[in-house]
Amino acid sequence: MDRTVVTLTLNPALDIAASVQMLIPDRKLRCEDVRRDPGGGGINVARVLHRLGGDVTAIFPCGGVTGKVICERLTAEGTPFRAVPVSGDTRENFNVIDRAAGQQYRFIFPGSALATADWQVCLDHAIALVEPGDYLVGSGSLPPGVPEDFYALMARAAQLKGAHAVVDASGPALKGLGLQIVHLLKTSLSEMSELVGCPLPDLDAWKQACMDIISGSKAEHVALSLGPHGALLASRNEFWRGAGPEMRSANAVGAGDSFLGALVWMLAGGAAPAEALRYAVAAGSAAMLSSGTGLCDRSHVEQLAKEIVVERL
Repeated sequence: MDRTVVTLTLNPALDIAASVQMLIPDRKLRCEDVRRDPGGGGINVARVLHRLGGDVTAIFPCGGVTGKVICERLTAEGTPFRAVPVSGDTRENFNVIDRAAGQQYRFIFPGSALATADWQVCLDHAIALVEPGDYLVGSGSLPPGVPEDFYALMARAAQLKGAHAVVDASGPALKGLGLQIVHLLKTSLSEMSELVGCPLPDLDAWKQACMDIISGSKAEHVALSLGPHGALLASRNEFWRGAGPEMRSANAVGAGDSFLGALVWMLAGGAAPAEALRYAVAAGSAAMLSSGTGLCDRSHVEQLAKEIVVERL
């Protein structure tokens, strides 16, 4: 039986993407290929899950004109959501591709402060929606006013309901987990290096970092995305590595969220870890085929999944 997935995004954003012929200082640069999409880690994960056919609801605080646009765009694409009205304006992020150099620049704006009552309402809504065996995904940065141990609080509340807590975070929000164990921790190589406090140059180092997280009782499973090197999925008794085709694209926006969305979609549907990883790597690769902040397309995911090689280490 497919399980329900609820995503929680405390720092949502309206993602604006565009391209210019060339980035030149002190010049008016005419933007093309402009698009605006709902964004923020958990919202993106929910959008991917919805595209893949999963049962999902996105929960997030919403304020101002940008918050209204996010709700309108989610409604238009059919992604189920529950927005909690707040007084502060929802932030914007800006991504621009320099076509001449083939490079991408990402400008991340700070989020408005959340009152304690606001983030607590978001968490209460999420916990109310999950049942035993369901998945609660907390993803993205935390705005001012939210305690650094928020994801630990979320995981603890999910466990009391018998739900699986999934966390994708970085910096203080990731360190704020402390010793609270989660069902699945998703992190990138750079985020993992920051967490463990040292470079991770090769496969042995990647595996050891994952095992340190698991043996340290921080997560039952760790998904480590490795960029062009694919990804690892680790548990106490298993290591799986997935590798896909080399993707030549300047657009990496949403690749991590697409990866996590597909991974949770497969796990919630009862898939084995190796098969879940295969689709996750395919979704991360497929996101690089989209423009701007478009995330992955299901047809591309299905096509690329046939090319993903998964091996047990």
